[in-house]
Amino acid sequence: MELLNRIAPDFTLESDSSEEITLSSLRGKTVVLYFSDKDHKVAERYGIWVEKTFWGRKYMGVERTTYIIGPDGKIRKIFAKVNPAGHAAEVQAALK
Repeated sequence: MELLNRIAPDFTLESDSSEEITLSSLRGKTVVLYFSDKDHKVAERYGIWVEKTFWGRKYMGVERTTYIIGPDGKIRKIFAKVNPAGHAAEVQAALK
């Protein structure tokens, strides 16, 4: 399912500071969402829990993806198959 310009699927997850955050509670703000959730349920809803191949071995994993979600809750930009090197600058530029 193409998510661009749609309302981002809502979820509640633990942040890196161990507090629970619900995406919809951030409405009114721009959100940068970069993926990892322990049981991959949210990644599945976003369509990024995919089959990967490394050295001929197939396994399931998260496709590194970043979403910019507008104050209205709609996904404004998707960065797919992200290379972490230099990605922060790329996201910063998109936010301007």
